[in-house]
Amino acid sequence: MLPESQNKLLTSVGPGTPMGELLRRYWWPIAGVSEFDGNPVKAMRLLGEDLVLYKDLGGKYGLVDRHCPHRRADLSYGFVEQCGLRCNYHGWLYDETGQCIEQPYEDTAHPEVDLKAKIRTTAYPVQAKAGLLWAYLGPQPAPLLPDWEFFNFQQGFRQIVISDVPCNWLQCQENSIDPVHFEWMHSNWSVRLNNATGPYTPTHIKVDFTEFDYGFQYKRIKADTNELDPLWTTGRVCLWPNALYTGDHIEYRVPVDDENTLSVGWFYDRVPRESEPYHQDDDKIPTWHGPIKDEKTGRWITSHVMNQDFIAWVGQGAIADRTQEHLGASDRGVAAIRRRFLADLEAIKEGKDPKAVIRDPEVNRNIEVPIAFRKALQEGKSINDKDLRKRFVFQAGQPESVKLAFEAAMGFVSETVVDADSREFEKAAFGR
Repeated sequence: MLPESQNKLLTSVGPGTPMGELLRRYWWPIAGVSEFDGNPVKAMRLLGEDLVLYKDLGGKYGLVDRHCPHRRADLSYGFVEQCGLRCNYHGWLYDETGQCIEQPYEDTAHPEVDLKAKIRTTAYPVQAKAGLLWAYLGPQPAPLLPDWEFFNFQQGFRQIVISDVPCNWLQCQENSIDPVHFEWMHSNWSVRLNNATGPYTPTHIKVDFTEFDYGFQYKRIKADTNELDPLWTTGRVCLWPNALYTGDHIEYRVPVDDENTLSVGWFYDRVPRESEPYHQDDDKIPTWHGPIKDEKTGRWITSHVMNQDFIAWVGQGAIADRTQEHLGASDRGVAAIRRRFLADLEAIKEGKDPKAVIRDPEVNRNIEVPIAFRKALQEGKSINDKDLRKRFVFQAGQPESVKLAFEAAMGFVSETVVDADSREFEKAAFGR
């Protein structure tokens, strides 16, 4: 179990908190580029700060304080200009650096004062990459936005799914280093949710955890595999500091505040060899918002992989009380990432960068991470492979337009897409 003081230390993410200052050393995915096709202004909360993300008419992105420095009006109701975001209350205009660049009345009546030069609001840099918008809220100079190899994969259909999860981000991320939960939460529970009592999936018999430059790997052997299996020789990746990467998708857990998390999933489906060449522009990657509760019943959605994870996370409470835990041998990875965060807190006290911060441009080129089933991603499969025709198992609520775009990219029609059998649920979602 974790002492209360350490639990509070690791879960408090607001400005001025130790963990908040640590997490501000990284770039965070906060939205999809395609979200701004129709509405260029989006209110958001990130690391305990109320902000506004916008895209101006000149194509620049900005992330600024939600309240105008003039009279504290809500800038999420402002409107974009060729350069910047204009407050709808009195027309003060701010560029992406937070500098006020226009004050219509003051500029007209008292130009000699040049009041706007003295007004600047909080602003953070934003970059677009792989269809995502990324923000950096930390001290300058900012590190490089990581150029992960999977963002450069070609011949694939990509989609982004965003969900609001009402709990602290750390219990979400701890799920990223927990192999045994796949057996029960995804495979066996799905059997029971489908009104069957078995057979259950083969049980885990051995797990291991190793650290590498950009995170941790978890490895597992089940009763039907051995030490030659890719999930033991390579395993899966808990990508530092806030993601699970499995080869065909990555799940980011973005701290909104102490009691809320933004789940950002980026999914890649390699098209069949028969559908190559295929290209999808980054700004055309569809972004959709996945529901977490059934509107009719008010109950949590249980039908999809990540929805099942959400239930585990929120079931621990808004902030998990780790003083009441009883960790077992399968939780060694959880303990390891907690120790790493505590070590990183000490590192930044000493003026050092925490784990996985990248500053060397030569290092930041197509950075490879371990992938258990790399060959399938690199070479693709035949259009006749039935695994390509499974439904989207990760989150509920996929829009029909995205489903149809996926099918068009894959080269087959709607009738050929079938539901994954509950006993194959884990295989469809995680390779086994």
